[in-house]
Amino acid sequence: MSKKPKTYSPQELDYFKNLLLEKRSALFEQVSYLKESALDTNLNEYSGNHSTYSFHMADQGTDTQEREKAFLFAHREGRFLNHLDRALERIEKGNYGACINCGHLISKERLEAVPHARLCIQCKSKEEVR
Repeated sequence: MSKKPKTYSPQELDYFKNLLLEKRSALFEQVSYLKESALDTNLNEYSGNHSTYSFHMADQGTDTQEREKAFLFAHREGRFLNHLDRALERIEKGNYGACINCGHLISKERLEAVPHARLCIQCKSKEEVR
């Protein structure tokens, strides 16, 4: 009976590294769009030729709510970026793909779906039950 490998081949690691870098690049594009569209919005856009009567409190509330959503989204994306960066570090250190709980190799299918995964599907399932 042969032992399962504890790491992926250099070619497979290159594949996962490229996958992580693609996700990272797409994330930066999303955050950049978010910044341009929602985070840079300020109340000066609403002043000027608008009369006081047409600038309702509901408009201010909607604007505030949209900014809150944008900040929450940016925070979530920041956490995701951190996960991607840590996965890239694991590739550089040579321990990418090994489950941090049981030590078994995480399946390629799981890493393709969640390339920053640190747990195999069995350990992740157990964690979610707790």
